[in-house]
Amino acid sequence: MLRTYVGPTATEDDIAYLRPETAQAIFAQFKNVCDSSRVKVPFGIGQIGKAFRNEVTPKNFTFRSREFEQMELEFFIKPDEAVKLIHGSVASWSEGADLGEPKPNWGWEMWHRYWVAQRTAYYASIGLGAEDLDYYWQSKADLAHYARACVDILFKFPFGTDELEGIAARGSFDLTQHQAHSGKQLEYFDEELKTACDAMTAEQKVAFTEEAYAARNNPDTTREEVAAFCEKLFKGLYVPHVIEPSAGLDRLALAILSNAFEEETVTDEKGKSEVRTVLHFHPRIAPIKVGIFPLLKNKPELVAKAREIVALVRPHMSVFYDETGAIGRRYRRQDEVGTPFGVTIDFETLGEEKPELKDTVTLRERDSMQQRRIPIADLLPFLLGKIL
Repeated sequence: MLRTYVGPTATEDDIAYLRPETAQAIFAQFKNVCDSSRVKVPFGIGQIGKAFRNEVTPKNFTFRSREFEQMELEFFIKPDEAVKLIHGSVASWSEGADLGEPKPNWGWEMWHRYWVAQRTAYYASIGLGAEDLDYYWQSKADLAHYARACVDILFKFPFGTDELEGIAARGSFDLTQHQAHSGKQLEYFDEELKTACDAMTAEQKVAFTEEAYAARNNPDTTREEVAAFCEKLFKGLYVPHVIEPSAGLDRLALAILSNAFEEETVTDEKGKSEVRTVLHFHPRIAPIKVGIFPLLKNKPELVAKAREIVALVRPHMSVFYDETGAIGRRYRRQDEVGTPFGVTIDFETLGEEKPELKDTVTLRERDSMQQRRIPIADLLPFLLGKIL
């Protein structure tokens, strides 16, 4: 924990502690979650909140600050030894392995790769694609002493490539440490594991223990420690291992803004050019999903129909209603705040000029600036399909 003082006197009575990461609260509550929620391994606990660092010289904008928003997932998995006892073998990573659907016999390496793929897919789903990201697979020299693997997902900022998120295979280190220092048992009872071990002979258990010791390949691990670990396994007990995606929300917000911002020169049908400022937010994360505009504010029938459409859409997403100024200027205002769609209610909506276009609206897409007619009945399904 990060030690600090609260108040003006800075005495021993004023000492307070700030958390350096959000993860440890999850580990401390692991047993409560298991007991109250009846979850089965594998499962995850996610959390978002403030974290603090003792940065003596904060710099580099949001990358070295004393206070920041962190979002983390602790995904608890079976130790590889438990997987082998249950399923007879452990699926390990190989190039081209199918990461689409988790399998019961996955080991830690497959789970780690799975979460790298899942987090990459998440970034793509909010507009940060393969061309925007890079990866740094930490070497053994870079890894924390307890970690088996860690990959940093990096974003190509305009000022250089920097980290968005780290995805670490932390083993059982955190829960084991909490267990050792709190005196509270944080072991998980696995019914499936107990059933599998009950079917083993004494000779098979001895052979498994020897194999587990040989596989450790760690001079600091004694045969007695491995034997004690295996005895727990045979009773259906283990401390789960953890895959931890950990991301900085401040950095992600900066990445989204820098990726979305653009100033472009556009030319209208009359040959007039102007600079258009636009935020190319993905519809899923755009603060405003759709702007709704009556063509003229002094035509009550247009305003009434526009208000009807606002009432139709607003229960499902954020809407901005605007009736002030020229329609082109209203489009530009929404471009500047990243609204992906604009809906204009005009005289064709009322069927005054072309009866066949009655109850249709003009739908404008921000990025292409293309416009098309769409029936009002199809508008909400279209928008929901883009933002969900």
